Amino acid sequence: MSDPALPPEFSLIARHFRPLAGPGSLELRDDAALLTPPPGKQLVLTADAMVAGVHFFADDPPDLIGQKLLRVNLSDLAAKGAAPLGYLMTVSTPRGTPDEWYAGFAAGLARDQAAFGCTLLGGDTTSTPGPISLSLTIIGTVTPGLSVHRFGASDGDGVWVTGTIGDGALGLQVALGALAEPSGFLLDRYRLPRPRVGLAIGGIASAGMDVSDGLVQDLGHLCRASGLGAVIDAAAVPASAAARAAGPRWLETRLTGGDDYELLLAVPPAREDALRAAAAAAAIPVTRIGTFHSGASGVMVAGPGGKPLALTKGGWSHF
Repeated sequence: MSDPALPPEFSLIARHFRPLAGPGSLELRDDAALLTPPPGKQLVLTADAMVAGVHFFADDPPDLIGQKLLRVNLSDLAAKGAAPLGYLMTVSTPRGTPDEWYAGFAAGLARDQAAFGCTLLGGDTTSTPGPISLSLTIIGTVTPGLSVHRFGASDGDGVWVTGTIGDGALGLQVALGALAEPSGFLLDRYRLPRPRVGLAIGGIASAGMDVSDGLVQDLGHLCRASGLGAVIDAAAVPASAAARAAGPRWLETRLTGGDDYELLLAVPPAREDALRAAAAAAAIPVTRIGTFHSGASGVMVAGPGGKPLALTKGGWSHF
């Protein structure tokens, strides 16, 4: 119920977002939060934005939009080997957005706060004449010296991924009507990423990031950061049963389409057993799909017989 003494914006915050606030948020009654890092930990901060019509469909269920916003940021923390602590959020919506939308959006955030162990620290709410625009800055913690960076891979390191690759990209094609997949698995993977929080990659991976803009393109980022090249075997890239059922004509989409939010890691051969053990402890599947090398920079995707596959694009571009 609205408080008639509060301006509309503050009433909305009190109804939907104050219940999400945790320690340090000052109950969202101030312009800033106070945060004390756990003893012996470094803070890790990362931010991502989502815009209706670009990163999600405006008529997607609002609870799933809230969950996706939080999860794409959690995925960045997972790629650093960090644990989530809290987040700041900006919500810009068109005037007239119904209160039920905010209620659903907040309910999705509440579910994932409980699942992943983080709370809202603060942020801002505004109106916009354009589409719904959302931004979230997440704060995590890591033991000093165990943060994983994009740079640091070495010649001979294996290229590893978590989970399966291409489900999110194929799910987008399902949403667009270009691919039929009656089970709903692929659409669910597009709408609701599975961030690999809890996989202890610190001290194991020499470099890493999450796959958001396409496997080939993001692997190219790791290569450039480390001054290396990489070769991956297209047949080794793990696929879900639904992706395999879609058929080989969707291979390029799987390799370049993005929205995977799986981890992409460089792992020295001597640490592969440690990675497998960490993955087993976290119940997260991992697969070796290629090798970093000291030759020409860039990514070569090997097809049948080891011959390079000709791809028409590398991945998603934000501009």
